[in-house]
Amino acid sequence: MISEQFPALIIVFPLIMALLINVVGWWKKGLCFYMALLAISASFISSLGILKTVINKGTIHYRLGNWEPPWGIEYVVDHLNAFILVIVSFISLVVTIYSKKSIEKEIPEKIPQFYTVFTLLMMGLLGITITGDAFNLYVLLEIASLASYGLIAMGDDKAPLASFNYLIMGTIGACFYLLGVGYLYIVTGSLNMADLSQLLPELYQSKAVIVAFAFFLVGVSIKMALFPLHVWLPDAYTHAPSTVSAFVASTMTKVGAYVMIRVMFTIFKPYFAIEIIPATTILGWVAVTAMMFGCILAIAQTDFKRMLSYILIAEVGYIVLGISVANRMGMTGAILHILNDAFMMACLFFIAGAIMYKIDTGDISQFRHLNRKMPFTMAAFTIAALSVIGIPPTCGFFSKWYLILGAIDAQQWVFAVALVLSSLLSAVVFFRVIENVYFEGSRGQGVKGSVFDEAPMSMLVPIYIMVAGIMLLGVFSGKIISTVIQFAVPTGF
Repeated sequence: MISEQFPALIIVFPLIMALLINVVGWWKKGLCFYMALLAISASFISSLGILKTVINKGTIHYRLGNWEPPWGIEYVVDHLNAFILVIVSFISLVVTIYSKKSIEKEIPEKIPQFYTVFTLLMMGLLGITITGDAFNLYVLLEIASLASYGLIAMGDDKAPLASFNYLIMGTIGACFYLLGVGYLYIVTGSLNMADLSQLLPELYQSKAVIVAFAFFLVGVSIKMALFPLHVWLPDAYTHAPSTVSAFVASTMTKVGAYVMIRVMFTIFKPYFAIEIIPATTILGWVAVTAMMFGCILAIAQTDFKRMLSYILIAEVGYIVLGISVANRMGMTGAILHILNDAFMMACLFFIAGAIMYKIDTGDISQFRHLNRKMPFTMAAFTIAALSVIGIPPTCGFFSKWYLILGAIDAQQWVFAVALVLSSLLSAVVFFRVIENVYFEGSRGQGVKGSVFDEAPMSMLVPIYIMVAGIMLLGVFSGKIISTVIQFAVPTGF
């Protein structure tokens, strides 16, 4: 009976606990961490139960309040969003473990507020992923966005302005999405995604439907920081608390990519974005630009977190490129890269937070001899960097391989070359940091002393969970594709 309620429990646990954390925090803030950990663990267990049910029995339809769709809100869970639910809940769990020491140092006076809003953010992301209602998705998108604005504003002195800029851009993105929902409701009278997918094909020539699709794409692109709508991201992720940067970098853009796939290939049929309007062609060239732009600007950065933020912009480009080639290989690569990039970005931002925890700077020129002070952290950095570059047997290689095969299958030779070139540029980005860390010839004064002084175990263990994931996801990528991803690719490819 409990397993049948997993689609509701995955949202209810963090929602109720967020309220309790805020209340208990007035009395004893030391309990806030454990309460958040409990709620997020429950959501992770629920997500595993949901994925198991989907694999064994097929798509789950869960009606809230027992109202029959399309009149009531329905949670619809297929292979695609069951897969994303596990990613988001697992990353949330590991980030929570990592957060304890980091938050105690960076914002000790805001611990109850942090865990309250953090739990709400996770709930919003899971809700966006699981819902089968277009307007309900908007509500949960706003919950997640408002929570992320608050978390980012808790950072350093520049964080409030960065959060405000993000709020402006995020609100514009949400309005675009809501306008798209409104146009579809005008022409169909429905908000249920499955119902919309049945009603819309006869209306594809309607200007209202075409405008709605454009609004959807622009709104989602802002939320996932797709070039050139990325301008809010570097400042927001650089100045946010380290735990927040790790969480939002590894989950929010991935959930945004999921929403893009869901809108383009579930609410609308694939041929709409491929044949009726040239959306996939436009997205392909935008993605290539994002890959090049992100990598080149990452080379120019001196701050470690800001460098990673531009790498993330390039990573979003990889996912969108896989979506844009609109074939099975490309979509497989895009969905696999959502998983791989979640682990890679979480690992890299964890490392950035550990470095800040120990040496109080993110200036890359000050990383000289850091391998002696923090050998395990820097070894983890090297593995994560190799994965982003795409060196086998790390997971980054396999998703890039599928993306290249997808580009070749679509006869988009420029896209395939761009994928290889961006990987070379990523190598330049990361080897510049490796040079500063490991080689004597690097400039800068370096860290004070070279005595062994690693990050706390509560930070180091999550880092190595991500490192293990990076290696194991590479080794078992074939199994993941055959078990889940091949069924997660939208119908029509």
